[in-house]
Amino acid sequence: MAVLIEPLLKQKVDCARLLKMIILHDLVEAEAGDVSALDVLRDPSLRLQKQEREKKAIENLRERLLDTNGQEIYDLFYEFEAKATYESKVANALDKLEVQLQHNHADLSTWEEIEYEMSFMMDKYVVFDETLVALKRQIEHEAEEKMRLAGVDVDMVKRRVQGGHEK
Repeated sequence: MAVLIEPLLKQKVDCARLLKMIILHDLVEAEAGDVSALDVLRDPSLRLQKQEREKKAIENLRERLLDTNGQEIYDLFYEFEAKATYESKVANALDKLEVQLQHNHADLSTWEEIEYEMSFMMDKYVVFDETLVALKRQIEHEAEEKMRLAGVDVDMVKRRVQGGHEK
């Protein structure tokens, strides 16, 4: 996704740096074990547990690679986590959008009701770039069409999101 969207972003990015961040984020999650957003919604304490496991995983990587690029890897991971730079915001947005893209391809019978709402809660991850906003709209539209075809009252879902959740 990063390679395909990079030329369309409003700011120039260091694509190698962006890809490193994305890959390192996934590598650390693979080592530490990922926790779904649904699980965190059900039990917010899981977020802290996940952060502790990720901290151990990235510190382990830094130590093992200290003689080569361990510190760079460590710094890039925490840059992604801080979401303060343009590249880290893009990496985070793509991470969130990609999850919804995959979700859109899953059979609707596997979705929980809260996942209907989560389909419309990605604004905060993309607001900094109009290209990412447009991609988010396409992904939301795909989710909306899937739900409508299955008889879900999408307008009610959107009202719940607007009335009860931060976008």
